[in-house]
Amino acid sequence: MFDINLGLTVWTSFVFFALLFILWKYAWGPVLSAVEARENRIQDTLDKAAGEREEAAKLLAEHREQMADARRRAQQLIAEGREAGEKLRQEIEEKARAEGQALIERAREAIEREKEGAIQALRQEAVDLALAATAKLLRENLDEERDRELVMGYIEDLSKRAGARA
Repeated sequence: MFDINLGLTVWTSFVFFALLFILWKYAWGPVLSAVEARENRIQDTLDKAAGEREEAAKLLAEHREQMADARRRAQQLIAEGREAGEKLRQEIEEKARAEGQALIERAREAIEREKEGAIQALRQEAVDLALAATAKLLRENLDEERDRELVMGYIEDLSKRAGARA
């Protein structure tokens, strides 16, 4: 069993190398090219995946930038809306104050006119009263007591007439 047979060793080596040559020529070439083609396809797929991953990262960055920009614009619009609302509120308040002040001023002027008219009417009434009392005193030249009674009576008479008018 442990004998070395030289003829068998030569023939075994010859068959081995012949088989190795045949496999090299006809089998390993197509197998290696198929493996190489598969390796190339896998590498291409990996390269495409890496490219798509980079593209996805770029798109994600752009999307985030757009979202941040949209948020900034929304905040700006909100701020502008608040400013416009505040400005409008101030304008309305200012207009209401001005209108209120004008109304108060017109009321004061009307009161002042009424006051002046009442004072004028009172003066006129006082003058008429003084003239009437004087005329009555001049017509009747009496004593001081009688003059007083006459003036007081005339004033009461005028008061009754003024009360009847009102």
